[in-house]
Amino acid sequence: MQTNLAPFIKDTPEGKEADAILRKCTHCGMCIATCPTYQLLSDELDGPRGRIYLIKQVLEGATPTAKTRLHLDRCLTCRACETTCPTGVRYGRLLDIGRHLVEERVPRGPIESAWRRALNAVIPNPVLFTPLLKLGQLARPLLPAALKSKVPAVPAPARPRPTTTHPRKMLLLEGCAQPSLSPATNAAAARVLDRLGISLERAAGAGCCGAVSFHLNEQKEALDYMRRNIDAWWPYVEHGVEAIVITASGCGVTVKEYGHLLHHDPAYADKARSISELAKDISEVIVAERAKLKTLITHHSTAASDTSSQDSNSSTSAALRATGGQIPAEERGPSSAPRRAPIPRQRIAFHAPCSLQHGLKLQGKVETLLAELGFSLTDVPEAHLCCGSAGTYSILQPELSQRLRDNKIAALTSGTPSAILTANIGCQAHLQGATTLPVRHWIEALDDSLPPSPSPLS
Repeated sequence: MQTNLAPFIKDTPEGKEADAILRKCTHCGMCIATCPTYQLLSDELDGPRGRIYLIKQVLEGATPTAKTRLHLDRCLTCRACETTCPTGVRYGRLLDIGRHLVEERVPRGPIESAWRRALNAVIPNPVLFTPLLKLGQLARPLLPAALKSKVPAVPAPARPRPTTTHPRKMLLLEGCAQPSLSPATNAAAARVLDRLGISLERAAGAGCCGAVSFHLNEQKEALDYMRRNIDAWWPYVEHGVEAIVITASGCGVTVKEYGHLLHHDPAYADKARSISELAKDISEVIVAERAKLKTLITHHSTAASDTSSQDSNSSTSAALRATGGQIPAEERGPSSAPRRAPIPRQRIAFHAPCSLQHGLKLQGKVETLLAELGFSLTDVPEAHLCCGSAGTYSILQPELSQRLRDNKIAALTSGTPSAILTANIGCQAHLQGATTLPVRHWIEALDDSLPPSPSPLS
């Protein structure tokens, strides 16, 4: 694609980056086939190719309008188009640049601006988010159904974390909203890694990864969140921590981009690059340790099977005594021996968040891991499509978000699973609001399948 950027942006870092991205686009249109909003609205300007043209026009000096902003706002930033694109167009980064420019030139109304400021102030801040969430949960039983689905139910409390210190150490990003919405997730991650001989540590002073503010176009504030996390983590990095583990894939995408987003900051560029290199989604850590996990699960399953066999034999002995030593025909196996009760395998559907499969490029990794570890996964049609959560999208674009969620729930439940597993807290809360099936992080299910931790818990 040929470009002719306007003087106001041409020689800036953002302008040079945007120009390089635009020049990779061949406007082939393959991205449209995997764009969720284009599939819903059938409007070229609500697909990646159309939005690229809108951003290009602004970069070349055209005056954006409220309609321009609307089409950019409707984008989920799911990045499915990046997975599809044959030339490697970094659409998500181009969108960030375009949104920021349009936001500066097309001011929002006072109500919309206040609403977005409120979201930016509350969600990344646990001091505000947690009590407000609890108030909503107290009022939830009294709310009409339409509002009740928007307020997450009170989550199950987290089980204790291990207190044993291992030679191998990794850092954990606790996050901002996840500890209140799903406290069991990070605790489960700590227990699983403890069984693998890894201590999961927490850094005081670390908090929101910056994603919420960045995608609300409060990019300066987002960079400050990133710097604060780097400052909190750096002493651990200097002491040789192996990795920074992230259980929310949406946060993982952002932390892995710290190096790029702060590369113009001379005080933080090198540190940010090191942080990005250390950042790992929990699935990357578990995949590397899966041989140990298979051994743990095999031993645990064998022990459970032996217990089941003992219980079955006791029951069979009692039945034989009651029937004078005759085995009922319906209980006989091929060799007329009493059948051992099978250990049930729960059928689950896995929802792959966009941030996991398109942002982190870990498509199929968790599904393969779970299958290798003995989980029974159902087929999920159109698994590449977004569920409609997308950070604050479900709040700011509720109609489109709910349509996408309805489609996703239909796909996830088509294989009649007994539970839904996922890898991102936003998707988890969003999907749970539309189904009675339990929706959990996959690390919690893995934790449940392992033997109890031998380490002391607190």
